Amino acid sequence: MPLTPEEPQIHESAQGPRATAAAGRPASTPRPVPGPRSAASPRPGRPVPGPAKPAPPAPRPQPGAGQSPATGPENRSDQRSTPQLQVIPAPADGALDAAEEALDLLLESGRAPGEVLVLTTGDQHPWTAHELSFGEAAYWAQQDTGDDVFFADAAAVERAAVRPVVIVAVNGGDETAARALPLAMARAGVLLIVCGDPERVAALVGAGV
Repeated sequence: MPLTPEEPQIHESAQGPRATAAAGRPASTPRPVPGPRSAASPRPGRPVPGPAKPAPPAPRPQPGAGQSPATGPENRSDQRSTPQLQVIPAPADGALDAAEEALDLLLESGRAPGEVLVLTTGDQHPWTAHELSFGEAAYWAQQDTGDDVFFADAAAVERAAVRPVVIVAVNGGDETAARALPLAMARAGVLLIVCGDPERVAALVGAGV
């Protein structure tokens, strides 16, 4: 009979620490706090692997194959690199004025100033003469910035950079014009405008003009 009182005492002592441990567990582990944090943190991080899952299917390698035809048009653009030629009739003493009028039309049509190069075969443009007075280094540095229209002597066309539009004012200097016009064609990415006597221009650069 003394065993019976000991058994309930053992059960009571065993149940006591279990109850306290159970009571301590819910208090020490706030479930709502870690729950939303762990769920919220992976969601912003998982949108990146999310699109990675549709990546393995075959539709995405198809655009990869589409990149090869994309290189095709680039090669075609290289084949069409020859710029258009436009001749504006003007006498030698009015070629510079015609070039400036063509420049104004280009700028009004939306062409960026840094995309235009103006060459003179005879007397220098007043802007060229003015900027050269500060030194050639400062003068050619303005071409490198590419922020504005650049005026240059056709005799120095070899130092001129390629720009989408090149305007040549044939205001004198037959030898300079004959040498500069083919080089100006090479400097023009899209359009070459020659302001001068059409017959004289044709004689200088050949029947191709």
